[in-house]
Amino acid sequence: MKTFVAKNSIVRQIWGNADTVLFIFAGAAAEFALNKAVDWLYYTGKLPADPLDRLFSTVAYSRSIIFADEDAALQAISKITAIHQGVEKSRGAQIPDWAYRDVLFMLIDYSIRSFEVLERELTLREKQEVFDVFYRMGQQMGLKQLPVTHAEWLLARQQHLAQNLTKSNFTVDLYKQYKMHLGLLRYQLVLGVQYVLVPPVVKQLLLLNNRGWIKPVLFIYKKLKHINLADIIKNMLLPVKYKQQITQLNIR
Repeated sequence: MKTFVAKNSIVRQIWGNADTVLFIFAGAAAEFALNKAVDWLYYTGKLPADPLDRLFSTVAYSRSIIFADEDAALQAISKITAIHQGVEKSRGAQIPDWAYRDVLFMLIDYSIRSFEVLERELTLREKQEVFDVFYRMGQQMGLKQLPVTHAEWLLARQQHLAQNLTKSNFTVDLYKQYKMHLGLLRYQLVLGVQYVLVPPVVKQLLLLNNRGWIKPVLFIYKKLKHINLADIIKNMLLPVKYKQQITQLNIR
């Protein structure tokens, strides 16, 4: 049976690991908060009410595409498109095309960045492979003005970062919600992960500085993975409500 993403694809390796997936959404959480279209995420009230639940619902949709056969993946993409269209109809306005591209660009960028922080540097071929998967996803959603190669995407990504980010009242409120739902220790860890993960402009706008302590912490954590202690530490730090969902993120 044909799958949307090849079974030997680096994308499955990236999205089949709980650590990498959590890093992807730590990075995306930072950039979402700065996006000029973040008011759309506030319109339904779901994001500020429970940002962690929103994270896991987004993960579920993404993985239902990456690990599904092609027909099921296309159905999932159509469902995502229909949900967005429903929100647009309810609000009586359209989500800007650039906002859709921003989300797609984030998934590409943080998939690459997260794997490289936690595992190893990707080859150019592997980066192109990551791009190709999400490019096909964007095409299926009917997104316009998509770059067609990884090299073109790099230029478009820099343009989007320069044009579509700003620190607003939504940014401040969203970080308050992150802190409230995560608790102080987990919140500080997320800020540390964001510090090593996000592009310089995101780091600058969010004032993510003086967090160099996260680098030796990550170094030790990666070493502990080899002797099976990392999961014990991770379980101590994770919110109890989401432990089972996070465990299920690992696909062997």
